[in-house]
Amino acid sequence: MQFPNSRILIFAKAPIPGLAKTRLIPALGAEGAAQLYANMLQTKVQEIGASSLCPLQCWCTPDCTHEIFQQFATQSNLSLHLQRGDDLGQRMAFAAEQALQEAEYVVLIGGDAPSLTVAHLQQAISWLESGADAVLGPAEDGGYVLLALHYMQPELFTAMPWGADQVLSITRQRLKQFERHWRELPMLWDVDRPEDLARLV
Repeated sequence: MQFPNSRILIFAKAPIPGLAKTRLIPALGAEGAAQLYANMLQTKVQEIGASSLCPLQCWCTPDCTHEIFQQFATQSNLSLHLQRGDDLGQRMAFAAEQALQEAEYVVLIGGDAPSLTVAHLQQAISWLESGADAVLGPAEDGGYVLLALHYMQPELFTAMPWGADQVLSITRQRLKQFERHWRELPMLWDVDRPEDLARLV
């Protein structure tokens, strides 16, 4: 294993029709949107697992009982965890804080960014090991597809307009405010809106 002192945390919704990828429902229907998300999530978990970069944690919602999560749990170096918190920021902060109690570095990602590769994950952890406090993976929609941390910084997760196009710029402002040294990956994209589907195909 290349980075045993790191943890990759993938945040995952159970691929239940009507719960997963709701903004894609007008284009794909509830069943189609959920199935697409399940396929992306499964591909991402398999890619990371095959890379042997570091242990992978799957942070699940609304619980860990869905069959896809139970399937993930059979893989080596993967553990299931329940998301806790009222919004995305609280859930990410809780998971990062928990993981940093057992690891030096954490990398937070979702399961819906096909453009995010194992090489990007490897680069992010390498930058942390080389002295960066944080790494951002900017997304074209104004958010980010990756946040990697060496230290817990609660302000990165509070009072944030999740889902809006200011998340990336606010995160940069707060890293600067707290004098954190951070690096950034190339601009990437995720699959949130119907217009993203053509690029995915």
